[in-house]
Amino acid sequence: MSTDSRSTDPGSAPGRDAQAALLRAVPAVGRLLASPEARELLSEQPRQAVVNALRAATDAARSQIASGAAVEMRDLAPGVFVAHARRLLEDAGRPSLRPVINATGVVIHTGLGRSVMSERAALAVYAVARQYNNLEVDLQTGKRGSRHAHVERILCEITGAPAAAVFNNNAAATLLMLNALADGREVIVSRGQLVEIGGSFRLPDVMARSGCRLVEVGTTNRTHLRDYEAAINENTAAILRAHHSNYRIIGFTTEPGAEELAQLCRERGIAFLDDIGSGALLDFSQFGLRQEPLVHDSVAAGANIVCFSGDKLLGGPQCGIILGDKEHVGAIKKNPLARAFRVGKMTIAALEATLRSHADPETAIREIPTLQIIAAPLSDIRSRARKLRALVRQFAPPWVSVEMHEEAEAGRIGGGSLPEETLPTVLLALTPTREAPVSLDELTSRLRTGRPAVMARIHEGALQFDLRTVFPDQVKPLSEAIRGALT
Repeated sequence: MSTDSRSTDPGSAPGRDAQAALLRAVPAVGRLLASPEARELLSEQPRQAVVNALRAATDAARSQIASGAAVEMRDLAPGVFVAHARRLLEDAGRPSLRPVINATGVVIHTGLGRSVMSERAALAVYAVARQYNNLEVDLQTGKRGSRHAHVERILCEITGAPAAAVFNNNAAATLLMLNALADGREVIVSRGQLVEIGGSFRLPDVMARSGCRLVEVGTTNRTHLRDYEAAINENTAAILRAHHSNYRIIGFTTEPGAEELAQLCRERGIAFLDDIGSGALLDFSQFGLRQEPLVHDSVAAGANIVCFSGDKLLGGPQCGIILGDKEHVGAIKKNPLARAFRVGKMTIAALEATLRSHADPETAIREIPTLQIIAAPLSDIRSRARKLRALVRQFAPPWVSVEMHEEAEAGRIGGGSLPEETLPTVLLALTPTREAPVSLDELTSRLRTGRPAVMARIHEGALQFDLRTVFPDQVKPLSEAIRGALT
């Protein structure tokens, strides 16, 4: 319906007779269904859906007329209502979960699905999703198999672990290993490792749910090996080392290393459980970043169980991976809760494909998007930013400036990985003038709800697009999304 600026003037509202005539002119749904435009829509959409959309369109027109808005007879043509109904149906048919261009600069963005999976992983998911598959059948023997087997061998080859299992996320893996190995017994944890991560996930709460009893040792900043030794008794099942995840303790600090804790546990006949969080398989110091705990280092140190995420620095699907010796991993697999936390065929397919990329570090960096983003040289990001700036300047209105800025410490890893570490990046900044007809909040709203949806950030009076997390083939679609937001 037309709603020009005259509709805000009460004096321009139609008189009572004219208003009644407009209301009578709103066509009945039955008449609209017989129009050529509606017949085309009916060929594309279910009849009842079209009827409902047309009814909503006519109701909206009546409300508009009753409110005194400026409506003309040409606004009541059948084609106008059918076009309105089509838009309603298109909006209703859009998936709730849909792709987003991430221009925030946060690489592993929890709100935006964390790591982007590789093409190899996506194709593997597509293949098993469209066909029957051997999820729990051993094709060699024809007998029932284990879904863990599809990724266990390659996990063991890459990490050196004797056994492996996969569950639906690392929180589940932590809960499961504690319940399977320490239910009703004590587990010792340093006070400096009693973490809380996103979604109010608190390690003490998870430990309580698992059935074990938390025993805190040391202080927030300093825990010594002797603190662990003094806490071990006949009811102790394990020592748990938990990765700090999304925070760091710096300054006057100390914590025993994995080798020391593993040796102590061997001597005292208890399990050493190592939750290393993000699960790095690569040395991130090669990208100028602080090193995260490496999976194979923890395995080599002698941890009985190592658990970590598959969808953060690993760059695969959301899952929790458990590695360790056959005795302890076997007990976890047999735990009744294991079925509740098991993963499905698509997760297994994506993880196996991701792990095959990790069999060679150079292949992993080349194929896995999370690693591509982190490893990308500043020159590549600068090239993307220049291309985007040139495109946006072609249509940018006079009330907004379009500038490019290089930032040494803007990009973030995110997802609780490498806290406080930053990545150099290049930003495109749109800065509206005081006379701008729309606010920055309105622009971000238009971008979020546009096609494609875009997530950017507001900083220092500008709308900023961080090109580190924008893939090369997204530059043109991003420019079109910006065009739509500005017009």
